[in-house]
Amino acid sequence: MYEIPKTMSAVISYGPHDSRYEQVPVPRAKTGEVLLKIEGCGICAGDIKAYKGGEVFWGNATTVPYLEAPAIGGHEFIGTVVEIDEETSVKRNLTLGDRVAVEQIAPCGKCRYCERGQYSLCKKHDVFGFKNYLNGGFAEYTLLPETARIYKIPKDMPLKDAVLIEPYACSYHAVERAKITENDFLVISGCGPLGLGMITAAKLKNPAKLVALDLFDERLERAKEFGADIVINPGKTNAVNEITDITGGYGCDVYMEATGHPSSVTQGLDAICKGGRFIEFSLFNEQVTCNWSVVGDGKELDIFGVSLSPDCFPPVIDKINSGELKTTGIVTHNFKLKDFADAFAVCMDGRNSVKVMLEP
Repeated sequence: MYEIPKTMSAVISYGPHDSRYEQVPVPRAKTGEVLLKIEGCGICAGDIKAYKGGEVFWGNATTVPYLEAPAIGGHEFIGTVVEIDEETSVKRNLTLGDRVAVEQIAPCGKCRYCERGQYSLCKKHDVFGFKNYLNGGFAEYTLLPETARIYKIPKDMPLKDAVLIEPYACSYHAVERAKITENDFLVISGCGPLGLGMITAAKLKNPAKLVALDLFDERLERAKEFGADIVINPGKTNAVNEITDITGGYGCDVYMEATGHPSSVTQGLDAICKGGRFIEFSLFNEQVTCNWSVVGDGKELDIFGVSLSPDCFPPVIDKINSGELKTTGIVTHNFKLKDFADAFAVCMDGRNSVKVMLEP
């Protein structure tokens, strides 16, 4: 049995630019639920965009907020099972002391999407850390509801690798959506955690050429280590011209957008060949304006959106553990919960960090 305290430390979001380190009651597991003691939690770009007041989270004059404050943030967490009832233990094949990763969404299981097996598109779409009834991993403990999707991980997997399971699962899903072949000239725009995860996963598909784009040369060096054949800094050279020249005037077959910046979208539409595949994962804090005619009459493109990581946790856990998916150097910083403001600042600066982690 684990001794569970009555209170815990947590980082709670109350509104844009208003996150606070506070003491709150430790939740307790009822029938069907699982209580985790948190080891660590990665900070996602979405967490930072929520902190900065992004309308996609806080709404505007015409849309309802998605983030329901006060909420404990964080969905990239790893933890240990410290409270579970016998019935749930048998049903879940989980026991006290198991080390687990958890998908970011807790699907309702009842909507049309869930009934069709498309649980990542769940109409209710409850993601840990953005609902006051589904608190995340920026805390010492978190409570998993009956609908949570939980996966055991190796006891000896280093925490700096384990916290990459969730973002890498998103990257893996994006690569699967891209349908990459050995004939494809592939461009991945953005070499943050998601982009680097895409690079290492895409390399397993053995594309004819893999090009990585980023504004930070340090990240481009990591991209080369992870398998990029060519790296381009769009801040120093015209990436579209470079890609067009390398491909003999045609453009890339596949463009994967992992920056969340509108300029990367228009860059991709310019850089992609006719009949190409455009893969979009990012969340945007501002609207994207482009010549939409390019998609149809101009180039007859296939546009693939990517949301979350359905059914990707098991292969990603296996491939991180085996080393097939590279992880070296991704976690560049780790902070204690009480120093969350410093951690957020490092994330927002972006120049010397890739993945930043919070630990209790």
